[in-house]
Amino acid sequence: MASTSASACAKSIFPSTLSATSSSSTSTTSLLSFRTNNAITIPNLSSHSNHQQRFCFVVNTAVKTTVDTTLTSSLSTTTNPNDTFDSFQAAKPTILVSEKLGSAGIEVLRTFGHVECAYDLSPEDLCKKISSCDALIVRSGTKVTRQVFEAAKGRLKVVGRAGVGIDNVDLQAATEFGCLVVNAPTANTIAAAEHGIALLAAMARNVAQADASIKAGKWERSKYVGVSLVGKTLAVMGFGKVGSEVARRAKGLGMNVIAHDPYAPADRARAVGVELVSFDQAISTADFISLHMPLTPATNKIFSHQTFSLMKKGVRIVNVARGGVIDEDALVKALDDGIVAQAALDVFTEEPPAKDSKLVQHHNVTVTPHLGASTKEAQEGVAIEIAEAVLGALKGELSSTAVNAPMVPPEVLSELAPYVVLAEKLGRLAVQLVSGGSGIQSVKVLYRTARDPDDLDTRLLRAMITKGIIEPISDAIVNLVNADFIAKQKGLRLSEERVVVDSSPDLPVDSIQVQVSNVESKFASAVVDGGQISIEGKVKYGVPHLTSVGSFGVDVSLEGNLILCRQVDQPGMIGRVGNILGEENVNVSFMSVGRTSRRKKAIMAIGVDEEPNKDTLHKIGSVPAIEEFVFLNL
Repeated sequence: MASTSASACAKSIFPSTLSATSSSSTSTTSLLSFRTNNAITIPNLSSHSNHQQRFCFVVNTAVKTTVDTTLTSSLSTTTNPNDTFDSFQAAKPTILVSEKLGSAGIEVLRTFGHVECAYDLSPEDLCKKISSCDALIVRSGTKVTRQVFEAAKGRLKVVGRAGVGIDNVDLQAATEFGCLVVNAPTANTIAAAEHGIALLAAMARNVAQADASIKAGKWERSKYVGVSLVGKTLAVMGFGKVGSEVARRAKGLGMNVIAHDPYAPADRARAVGVELVSFDQAISTADFISLHMPLTPATNKIFSHQTFSLMKKGVRIVNVARGGVIDEDALVKALDDGIVAQAALDVFTEEPPAKDSKLVQHHNVTVTPHLGASTKEAQEGVAIEIAEAVLGALKGELSSTAVNAPMVPPEVLSELAPYVVLAEKLGRLAVQLVSGGSGIQSVKVLYRTARDPDDLDTRLLRAMITKGIIEPISDAIVNLVNADFIAKQKGLRLSEERVVVDSSPDLPVDSIQVQVSNVESKFASAVVDGGQISIEGKVKYGVPHLTSVGSFGVDVSLEGNLILCRQVDQPGMIGRVGNILGEENVNVSFMSVGRTSRRKKAIMAIGVDEEPNKDTLHKIGSVPAIEEFVFLNL
């Protein structure tokens, strides 16, 4: 249980001074957490006791990128502006492009980092290069395996997939190593859909076979009689961006379109005039089947001997998604048996396929060499989209195209932006209020909102609270991508509760409350009756504020550093503490006092621009009416 006395606070001593070096991507104090009994353990900063001391002091672990450290160092020691610029240039991130990318995207990348284009790398060569790279951009041909992430030694921050599918990237390994994976899901959508329709029509009218025949000097009109599309049923398997665009175009050709997708909203399908049906119903009633599903363990070879046996005899299949979703041997047999009349394929299990592939050479199969996204417009669009996503990740911005972090639509990202900052700062405050040696195992987060709880997506906020709790006390590389993974590793259990309140529905969240259970607090006033450390915050005018500490109400802008004091509520206290800080040239940005009742106990919250030194904090602790206080780095 959390301590309700101030004695835990009265024995704290200052941690060692923070130091920074440019040889590491992070700069921290030596007081790092370790794992004990499967809990996040707070460094014990006490080295001696002094019963007359009535203060606490804790400094956040400082985390800086190599760029920040190098630039700060150069600005403080260099007098020649050109030298400073050169130092900054040397600190620019290195971006490796391992497959051909449109020139427009390359130019975008060069505005921010050093770009190295190295194509056709072997797995061994990629592992050798990656340790000096901050970002990697691939298409579908480069396999980004666990070995690649291990070889990066923590430096690789983002992998960009120029396209939609990410089955060539080991997402689990990327997450464990804290590497964000982003893709470009929108720029090639139309190109892929158009290619799907092109293959559909070419297959139905035997365009490829007739072309080859006439170029061979033949004239075989009766041999290449096709089938009409109008009135036929098309089953779209996977109703995402590409699948829905194919459906729109097929409707324009007079086809009856049904679709199967376990995750697609029915209202979105109805808006296009498409009926969502089961997998078995889709494949058993369709005249044409167009595949647009990702390659996952669940969809790998989902079109097998058994699946083909359920299809209508004479069905025609188009695949512009992923080759691995089809068992190619099973498809050859289905073609030979007449179950599948024709197939049009842009993708294959292995690319390029073997020259003697029975599937490729089959006379009822039309093939193209993975051209789904191969239009000039799509290539440039994908290049720019992935370049911007990678640069955003390198700058620490949230991405709406991240595939191994909370997926949040752009409009929701914009709305949640100030609450993201609030969530992380509340996490940082909560962990600093836990006394040294206490293991954090249980955290509860309460979101108060006027909206229906189902309308509030808290994944991003939860990740940021987790990040705020872990990062100041962990020697791991912690970021939004692997925050949940590392929390699980360290035994941190974070539960959430949504509470509906009477406030403005225009705001996604009215307030966020963080409670830490079964720990001791170095600031006893932060503990509520249930024994938990409790803090709460709101966003006011776009700025995160601390609104309660324990049972005390406060109004504090969460910027800079913060001193919390529990005091006897009496006149002159603000002036006395303010004078002490002023005499030591510590600038006060704000002060706020919250109390339970007049002339009893109160909490004074003081925002300061600078970090007070040891003597200044001793002076504050010597004021008789101050019973305890804590310094917090935001």
